Parts: sequence; C-alpha cells; structure tokens
Amino acid sequence: MSNTISEHKILRARLYWWLERPDRSATGPWLLEIALILLISLNVAAVILETVASIYTRWHIAFDLFEGVSLVVFVAEYAARLWVAPEDPNYKSRLDWIRSPLAVIDLLAILPALLYLFFPMDLRILRTFRMLRLLKLTRYSPALGMLFAVFEEEAGSFFAGFFILMVMLVFAASGAWIAEHDAQPEAFGSIPAAMWWAMATLTTVGYGDVTPVTVAGKLFGALITVIGIGMAALPAGILASGLNDQLHRRRARMEREFRAALEDGDICEDDEKDIEALRKSLGLSHRAANHIREHIHSETQSEAGRCKTCGQSLPVPEGTQD
Repeated sequence: MSNTISEHKILRARLYWWLERPDRSATGPWLLEIALILLISLNVAAVILETVASIYTRWHIAFDLFEGVSLVVFVAEYAARLWVAPEDPNYKSRLDWIRSPLAVIDLLAILPALLYLFFPMDLRILRTFRMLRLLKLTRYSPALGMLFAVFEEEAGSFFAGFFILMVMLVFAASGAWIAEHDAQPEAFGSIPAAMWWAMATLTTVGYGDVTPVTVAGKLFGALITVIGIGMAALPAGILASGLNDQLHRRRARMEREFRAALEDGDICEDDEKDIEALRKSLGLSHRAANHIREHIHSETQSEAGRCKTCGQSLPVPEGTQD
C-alpha cells in the first residue's frame, strides 16, 4: 500500500514538473509550453476565421474537428493541473487552486464548449465565448500576469473609481434631462435616455449624435466634459501606480536573489541558472537584470572595505599598498 502511495506521489510530482516547469531550463516542459501556446493561438485564429461565412462553409468539418481535439487537450490539461495542485506550495488545497485566477481562466476556456454538449445553443455565441481561450496566454506571459496581479490587488480602488463614475453618470444624466428635455424630448426625454449622452461625455468619447442645444445644456455639458477628463484619468492612474508597484517588488525580489547568490562571494553556474529562471518568471529584461547585478556588485565591493559594526573604512594591511 505504501509503495502505491509513493508511486502516486512520484508520478504527481513528475507531472507537476512538466506542467508548471519549476526548472525553466528543461527542454521537455519548455516544448510542452510552446505547444500549448501554439494551440491557444491557433484556436483564436480559428474563432476569427469562422466568422467569415465563405471560409467556414468550405472548411467547417476541419474547424469542428480542430475544436474537438482542442477541447480534449484543454480538458485534459485542466484535469492534470487540478490533480497536481497539492504539489504547488502556493495553494493549500485543490479548492484553493480552483478559486485562483489562472484556474478560473482555464475553466472559462472549456466551459462554453462543455455546456453546449448538454445545453445546445447558438453556435455563433459559442464561437464568441471560445475567444476567452486567449486569456490562457496569461499563464505564459509575465507581462499579462503582472497586469492581472494589478487588477487583483487594486480591485478595491477600481471598484471605488467605478462607483464614482456611476454616481457622476446619474448626476450628468439628471442635469442634462433638466436642461434639455423640453428642447430635445426624443434624445433627453428621460434620465435613462440622457445616460447615453452622459456616458459618451464623461468618458470623453463624444460621439456627437446627441448634443445639447440650449444655453444651460451647453454650459452643463462643458462642465461635465471637464469632469470627464479627470474621470478618464482615474483608472489610468490606478493602473499606472499598480504596475509601478508590481515592477518595484519584482526588482526587489531579483535584488534579493542576487544578494543571496553573492553570500559566498561569487555567483556559480547553478546560481546563474536560478537567477535566469527568476528573471524570466518575473518578466524582467536582461538590461534590468544586469543593472541590478552591477548595483549589487558595486555595493558589495564598497561594503567589503568597511567595518560591519561602525561602517568606517578598514585600514589597508601593510604590504598591499603600491
């Protein structure tokens, strides 16, 4: 019985190594990752081409066959990742993994097709939902991963900005209705009808199909336009601040890795592999990593000639001076 459990754990650990690729220099997991990225990209291309009636009519059998094969692969991938979830130190249980953003994305990539097997629906809607598979590239793109991390961490700030926008939308629509409902009853006959103009103005899109014509309406519209400039900048500021914070933390983690590697005085070949793997996972460029390396090297060299207690420069031993 114990041998069976041991073999089970070994197999699970091996599959985890293939899927999650802790050793990013390994050829096998790297090829598997490239194959999955290619399959996801081909799925997105297929969804786009299927919307062209002439292409889909001629090649619909090939499209349907490709969709069936892709669905089997993605379901097997989801089941395998669910099985190896206990091997990941970031998750306490499989339920914890299921609720993670990447697992939700994987589920959304296969759920529409699975639902169609039990609840047939319009194939055009199904093809549209299959575009969600594009989000699976988040797992393989550090930049997209950073963006999703910002959305997750700044969810409260984004919700606050969205709430303010909703308040301003109601306020703008109400003001426009008061100023314009007599002059333009077809466009501003009610507050819900005026919300189209309010949204286009607050977001600074300004379609121009509905515009105020009264003096009061024009003055109020000018005020809302100025406020809209600030409203449009609010989520951009939150996103920029979050991305800057994420990048700062990733650079700090890279710096800690360099410091740990230099504890013995030199960076060996194994340390170089670990550093390169971390650089790729964090999405940092070679230039940024080299800058951090040079900074740590210069800092370490300057600290080598100082007393660790008082910080004063240590005397140069006799016989070492020129």
